[in-house]
Amino acid sequence: MLSWGAAGGRVLRWANGRVPTRGFRASPRARIAMPSWVIDRYGSNDVLRFTREMMFPIIHFPNEVIIKVHAASLNPIDLSMRSGYGATALNMKRDPLKLKAGETEFPLTLGRDVSGVVMECGLGVSYFKPGDEVWAAIPPWKQGTLSEFVVASGNEVSFKPKCLSHTEAAALPYVGLTAWSALNQVGGLNQSNCSGKRILILGASGGVGTFAVQLMKAWDAHVTAVCSHDASTLVKKLGADDVIDYKSGNLEEQLKTLPLFDFILDNVGGSTEKWALDLLKKWSGATYVTLVTPFLINMDRLGVADGMLQTGVTVGSKTLKHLLKGVHYRWAFFMPSGPSLDEIAELVDSGKIQPVIDEVFSFSEVPEAFLKLEGGHARGKTVINVISRQ
Repeated sequence: MLSWGAAGGRVLRWANGRVPTRGFRASPRARIAMPSWVIDRYGSNDVLRFTREMMFPIIHFPNEVIIKVHAASLNPIDLSMRSGYGATALNMKRDPLKLKAGETEFPLTLGRDVSGVVMECGLGVSYFKPGDEVWAAIPPWKQGTLSEFVVASGNEVSFKPKCLSHTEAAALPYVGLTAWSALNQVGGLNQSNCSGKRILILGASGGVGTFAVQLMKAWDAHVTAVCSHDASTLVKKLGADDVIDYKSGNLEEQLKTLPLFDFILDNVGGSTEKWALDLLKKWSGATYVTLVTPFLINMDRLGVADGMLQTGVTVGSKTLKHLLKGVHYRWAFFMPSGPSLDEIAELVDSGKIQPVIDEVFSFSEVPEAFLKLEGGHARGKTVINVISRQ
């Protein structure tokens, strides 16, 4: 018998202790196509195409589930993927052995967040059953959630918070897991070591930023949030102790007037990296984590081998340079994780984290939703109701 364990008592087992010939459980209502928004090439918003003939997802592995999508949401990565950003790395992940020579990733469905209901389970799934209300963030190398159905690995899925509707729940998984990766898994912060720590969040009014502010306050940290003036009321409402308007003057000089920080989360990148690490307490374990990295750009520009080499040299040299100055420098990325979503769901149901939604669109308005996100300065998430009533 083969099993895997994780938070919340998750256990998946192969039937009769053997690998089944197919990890598939047939539906009595077999379907071959479904409605979906896809792209057939990379480009601007006009590449989005609605179809009713997208291939219905199939369970290929015993630990997979098919989810009927009730609501999805958009993230900046969807805009980037629409334009072809990261295609080299993502195609390598989709087909690492190049067994599908001559095939392309198209038609490609975008969208990472999903809140919905389990429709089918692979033979190895014992943690979920058809009818369960769940949420998940689908990795970018898989087909996305702007469809009627999506397939996900069981270890990427979690039970939806009971206190949220599907529309509300769809706003959280991707940004929540990205912030969780940066703060907890890379940054080492948790409920037991955050009390009283000074946290600086650059870019605090976007999806990741609003989640990070709430998570740090739930863990009793002191949070300084940087955003524009028109977002300051929202960020204060989420619990930030100090809010700095980056448009009101030289941001670096404003922050230098404050006590030094134990941790910095950078959602902005660019020139901020040149001075932000000087705001950390030296030789105290203080850490700077950025979510803006050149990893995918390097692979797109240089190819897989040279891109990975360049990325390794860059992060290695920066880590050493700042370590010699007494601070830690780290990169963080989104990481799919059902167990982490379990913990986030507990925080949501206890009232410590709430979704921040900028605007809700219907499934027929996906192109308009992309344009909204592309316009920038969103205060929270852009959500899409795949099923009209949530």
